[in-house]
Amino acid sequence: MSQQTVKVKLVKSLIGTREDHRATVKGLGLRRLNSVSELQDTPAVRGMINKVSYLVKIVD
Repeated sequence: MSQQTVKVKLVKSLIGTREDHRATVKGLGLRRLNSVSELQDTPAVRGMINKVSYLVKIVD
């Protein structure tokens, strides 16, 4: 039984963004611009992605 995953990419700089949004991006495992992280597709992760949707992009 394989777990569904989602790949997220940081496409916008964190400069000038809210502190809690920066913490959310860090929680998604993203460090610098254009970094990609593969995470399990859970409601919690989806919520984090929605919160910082203007900074990240879901990639295939």
